[in-house]
Amino acid sequence: MKTIYILLKKKIIQAIGVWILIPISIGIIGLSCGCESFVETESPKNELVTASVFENEASAVSVVTGIYSRMMGSIGFASGHYQSVTIQGGLYADELDRYRATSAFYENALTADESAVNSRWWQEPYQYIYTCNVILEKLNLSENISDVVKKQLEGEAKFIRAFCYFYLVNTFGDVPLHLNSDYLENSDKERSPVNDVYNQITSDLKDAHNLLPEDYILSNYEKTRPNKYVASALLARVYLYLEDWHQAEVFASEVINNTTLYALEPDLSKVFLKNSHEAIWQLAPVNPHLNTKEGFRFILTSAPPRTQALTENLVNAFNDTDQRLVNWIKSVTDGENIWYYPYKYKIRAADEVTEYSMVMRLAEQYLIRAEASTQNEDFLGAQMDLNKIRNRAGLDDTLVSSKEELLTAIYKERRLELFTEWAHRWFDLKRTGRANVVLGNAKPNWDDNDNLFPIPTEELLRNSKMTQNPGY
Repeated sequence: MKTIYILLKKKIIQAIGVWILIPISIGIIGLSCGCESFVETESPKNELVTASVFENEASAVSVVTGIYSRMMGSIGFASGHYQSVTIQGGLYADELDRYRATSAFYENALTADESAVNSRWWQEPYQYIYTCNVILEKLNLSENISDVVKKQLEGEAKFIRAFCYFYLVNTFGDVPLHLNSDYLENSDKERSPVNDVYNQITSDLKDAHNLLPEDYILSNYEKTRPNKYVASALLARVYLYLEDWHQAEVFASEVINNTTLYALEPDLSKVFLKNSHEAIWQLAPVNPHLNTKEGFRFILTSAPPRTQALTENLVNAFNDTDQRLVNWIKSVTDGENIWYYPYKYKIRAADEVTEYSMVMRLAEQYLIRAEASTQNEDFLGAQMDLNKIRNRAGLDDTLVSSKEELLTAIYKERRLELFTEWAHRWFDLKRTGRANVVLGNAKPNWDDNDNLFPIPTEELLRNSKMTQNPGY
C-alpha cells in the first residue's frame, strides 16, 4: 500500500506541476537544503523542480549549485562526514581503526539492511543523478537561458552524473543507468553491466570536457564548480581504472601541463587551503562555524579516540623523513598509548573559512600519469612524475627502474599521498587485484565478496528486476 501511495502521489505532483507554478524559491530550497526532512526513500528528493525554475538564468544556476550545497549539507557521500565515502571508505579498507562504537564498515560485516549503504552510498548519489537528469531535460525546453549558460549547466550536470556513477559502479558493480527523470521508468530498471556504466561515464565526461569553460570565471575564480580540466582529471582517473593507459596519460597531461591554473604546492601545509594551487575541484562548506567536515571528524582533541584513528600499519608505512608524516599526521596520547589522526585539514571548527573540502587535486594526476607511463614502458617518464611527489615530500628520487618495481613504488606512493581521501586506497586495492591479499591479512572478517557492497534490501523490495551481489 505504501508503494501505491507514493506512486499516486508522484502522479498528482506531476499533474499539479503542469498548471501551478511552484515558487522558484521553494524549488531551490528543496534542492539545496541538507535537512533530512526532505528525504523520501521511495521518491526523488527534488520533485519540486519544475519548468518554471528554468525560466531565468539565476534560478537555473541555483539548481546546479544547489547540488554542491546538498553534498556538503549532508552527512554522507561527498560531505566528508562520518557516513561519507572518505571516512567509511577508510574504515572499510586499512586506513582507519574504529573506537568505542562498532562499525559494520570497519568489521567488513555489511548486510543489505545497513542503513548507511542504502541512504548514503546508494540513494544519495542517485538523487543527485535525478537532479542532473531534470536539468538536462529542462534546459532543452528553456528559451530564456543564453547558450553560454546552457553549455555550462549541461556540462556540470553531465560531469556530476558521471562523478556519481563512478562511485556507484566502483562500490556496487553493475548498477541501473538512470538517464532521464521518469521515476516510474527508473524504478524497475535492471542493473547495467560495469562496462556499460563506464561507457556512459566516459560519454558524459567527454561532453562535459567540450562544454565547460577552461577557467573558473563562472564561480568567481573559486575552484568550486567544474571546468574543462576537472572533467579531464576525472577522465584520466576513469581511463586508469579501465587500463586504457594511453588515454589516462593524455588527460592527466592535459591537467598537469596547465601551469596557469595548477601547480604542486611546495608547502604541504597549504595543499588543502581553499583555492590552493594544487586544487582541481573543491566543495565549499555550508555549515556555520565549520570549515570542512573532514577536519571536524578527523582531528582528535582527547584520548582515547571516540570515533576513528589512523591504523598503525598506515603510520608505519611512512619513512621518518617523509614530510607528510610531519605535516599531515598528528597524535594524541593518554600518557600510555598514542593514537594518530589525519591532519591534512588543520581546522576543526572556526567561523573564518580558510579550507575547502578537496575532491580532486594535482598530485593524483602525477601519480596517474606515472602509472600509465609505467604500463606503457616509459620508465623514465614514470620516474620523473613519481619523483615530483616524492621530492615534494622531502624524499630522494626513486632508485627502482623495472616495471614491477615501479608499479609497486607508485602504489605505495598513492597510499601515502592520498590516504583518507575519497576511498582511493580501497579502490586502488580492488582495481589492481590486491584487495583480497592485503585486506585479508589486515582484517579478520574480509572475504572475496567484500570487494562489492550489498545492494540495499529496500531497493530489492522496490525493484523486482534488481539482483543482489554474491555473498549477501
